[in-house]
Amino acid sequence: MLAKRIIPCLDLDKGRVVKGINFKNLTDAGDPVEVAKSYSLQGADEITFLDITASNENRSTIINTIEKAADNVFVPLTVGGGIRKIDDIRSLLLAGADKVSINTAAVNNPDLVKKSARKFGSQCTVVAIDIKKVSFDSWEVYTHGGRTPTGLDAIDWIKKMESYGAGEILLTSMDKDGTKKGYDIEILKILNNWIKIPIIASGGAGELSHIRDVFNEGKADAALCASIFHFGKYTIKEVKDYLLDCSISVRT
Repeated sequence: MLAKRIIPCLDLDKGRVVKGINFKNLTDAGDPVEVAKSYSLQGADEITFLDITASNENRSTIINTIEKAADNVFVPLTVGGGIRKIDDIRSLLLAGADKVSINTAAVNNPDLVKKSARKFGSQCTVVAIDIKKVSFDSWEVYTHGGRTPTGLDAIDWIKKMESYGAGEILLTSMDKDGTKKGYDIEILKILNNWIKIPIIASGGAGELSHIRDVFNEGKADAALCASIFHFGKYTIKEVKDYLLDCSISVRT
């Protein structure tokens, strides 16, 4: 069995780590390079940087931050926000990113996902998808940091992105984000029947049991966490020790 991954998520706004609830009311959570160094030392499997206002403000991801992080952090880095073209992806990879996360640009130009997979490999190409539930079995895709509804059905969109060469899906539930009430297990169970590429679950981690459930019930390949780490509720070691006690395979 492949080990499940624990991935701290650093949402960036104007060069700082921030955290909000349902993508709103952002609170400062520190310097991104220092926060990333701390998580690397704690045993994070990967670290994700998401510049959450880059697309909405029509600017590029902060390259300097990624360069500094790559010099100080020795686990894989995934970076997203403000990516619009192949040159943006190349710049991030040259700056030290191991993977890029494409969100708004994938909706505006789905062929960018195909081009990225062909040029840099599916293993470098993550498609991030922010979703909001609209009925008992339907979720809508949002873009621009959760600000813009697209009318796209989330499950159909995820299938399409897999067919376009995405190597992973980073799936964030806007309904669960920052609530600390648990992940959206329901859509993950549905996706288990349709999707073969890894799914990173995001949005809602508040208790150790939530992370256990997203692996055991949702069958996610990785759990993205923010608040529980940023504000010191749990360490990465505490999470992994708990998961081991639950017979869930993690890297130690």
